[in-house]
Amino acid sequence: MTEEKNGVVDEHPKEKQRGPVVLRRGHRDELTTTDQRLLDSRGHTDWVHTDPWRVLRIQAEFVEGFGALAEVPSAVTVFGSARTGRDHPEYRTGRDLGAALAQAGFAVITGGGPGAMEAVNRGCSEAGGFSVGLGIELPFEQGLNPWVDLGVNFRYFFVRKTMFIKYSQAFICLPGGFGTLDELFEALTLVQTKKVTKFPVVLFGTHYWQGLYDWIKSSVLEGGKVGEKDLALLHLTDDIEDAVRVVKEAHQAWADAH
Repeated sequence: MTEEKNGVVDEHPKEKQRGPVVLRRGHRDELTTTDQRLLDSRGHTDWVHTDPWRVLRIQAEFVEGFGALAEVPSAVTVFGSARTGRDHPEYRTGRDLGAALAQAGFAVITGGGPGAMEAVNRGCSEAGGFSVGLGIELPFEQGLNPWVDLGVNFRYFFVRKTMFIKYSQAFICLPGGFGTLDELFEALTLVQTKKVTKFPVVLFGTHYWQGLYDWIKSSVLEGGKVGEKDLALLHLTDDIEDAVRVVKEAHQAWADAH
């Protein structure tokens, strides 16, 4: 590209550098420098909400998450609804599942909130296991439940999702809403595309999950949108011992391969 001034063509237009960024032509007329903006405490605070600043926040969340979870023992992530009441049978199931995973030598990781998440954290903690909660900043009030031994709060869903995947040996999905479905299908996609080492995805509660499973089989599989191997990534059960067995066998196979 060339720049013309007073009838003379300049093959090398004037430029201004802003760190690794090069500004040329009319875009180089910036009134302040990075250092000036850093040292000047006056003016609006909008800068803390700009995309470049968010990159640093995102980086910080990854660093904090990796640092906090690096020494967590082999763990299973359990998803489920925050709306499950303590008097609901699914809450009792969550407690029993958390306890069974702890007794099998696994830590549990949940979203750290109330409902099914609290039940799993509680069951694990009461059984002497290691109970982890990865919270998320939401528009409404929802702190970490009191049964979390190690808690990390995140601003960004995608950072939190990375932690769920990276530090888990398996996913178990109790009945849940959009959040549970989001995590379920993200995990299946990552396993299907071999972005992560294969680990089991257990749907716990056939009455709740059977309709979804049947739809995937009758519509998605029959329509040629997934293969038989993809459908086999899902395991439906109502039995806690069966769910733990699937997790243990997959973990042993992974350990033998490494």
